[in-house]
Amino acid sequence: MGVVASLPPAALPPKAGVRPTDSEDALNTLVELVSDDLLACNHAIIARMDSPVALIPQLAAHIVAAGGKRLRPLLTLAAARMCGYQGARHVHLAACVEFIHTATLLHDDVVDESLLRRGLASANAVFGNKASVLVGDFLFARSFQLMVEDGSLKVLDILSRAAATIAEGEVLQLVIQNDLSTTEDRYLDVIKGKTAALFAAACQVGAVVADRPEAEEQALFAYGMNLGIAFQLVDDALDYAADQQTLGKSVGDDFREGKITLPVLTAYTAGDEAGRIFWRRTIEQSEQTEADLDEAMRLIERHGAIAVTLARAADFAALAKTSLAIFPDSPFRRSLLAVADFTVSRAR
Repeated sequence: MGVVASLPPAALPPKAGVRPTDSEDALNTLVELVSDDLLACNHAIIARMDSPVALIPQLAAHIVAAGGKRLRPLLTLAAARMCGYQGARHVHLAACVEFIHTATLLHDDVVDESLLRRGLASANAVFGNKASVLVGDFLFARSFQLMVEDGSLKVLDILSRAAATIAEGEVLQLVIQNDLSTTEDRYLDVIKGKTAALFAAACQVGAVVADRPEAEEQALFAYGMNLGIAFQLVDDALDYAADQQTLGKSVGDDFREGKITLPVLTAYTAGDEAGRIFWRRTIEQSEQTEADLDEAMRLIERHGAIAVTLARAADFAALAKTSLAIFPDSPFRRSLLAVADFTVSRAR
């Protein structure tokens, strides 16, 4: 038998004397609504991480148990319950969604050479690149086992298509890396693929297991897609606006890797020739000094690029909320609406 790890709660209670923010309240409410389902999902995750090859559960537990809000599986659980589902299929599909997400994190950290994940040493920093890639492959395989066990070709199509789209999004990000001629639409294509596709699929399968009409499936797909875009836009803003503890990774990683994000595109487009020369040197030519991150953050602040990015995130969060209009009022619907607000408020 492999090593079995316990998982931390998805949302922690506030420290004594500390009042949770409205955004934390929104997430905690969602967790409370699906608490029994989430507990069952956590048990499924632990069971499916197990392997006689001890390194596999050790490494998988390192990243899964590191924390995180587990927002994607929470969306699957809440969407299914909002659609009136009373069975248990959504629990294993939520675990499947989490495995897909965790596998992509393991692979991303290797590609990006990241040393931190959620404020702790990344799995590749602890176990090495080879082990991280291979355990990521193991988790992808586990996710497909869960899809097949569910027995629905439609679920298999939705989640397998999302897995392929994520890979396409990551490759597209490599294609546009260091390219300041990238348009905002092209940038949005990247984040739709690498982030939002799994949000959309996680929500859509909730309607599928509940055997809801196509219109409700598509409404949940749209909710998840727009929520995921908003989520990534906020993450891209935080890379230039947060401290390391808040961000959970090294601030400025996107800058050092030459990633094209909306804060950079906004500052580059709005800047004068001196500013453009700076961005071309640091992003396109990858010639950076220790002082360049501070200068990049100064230019981004000067041109209001963070505000622009967060405003776009708020637009997509609003679209996500509009998508839920087709559903009757319920605690689950209200919670999903609040989660859209939470997604944007993380930057405050």
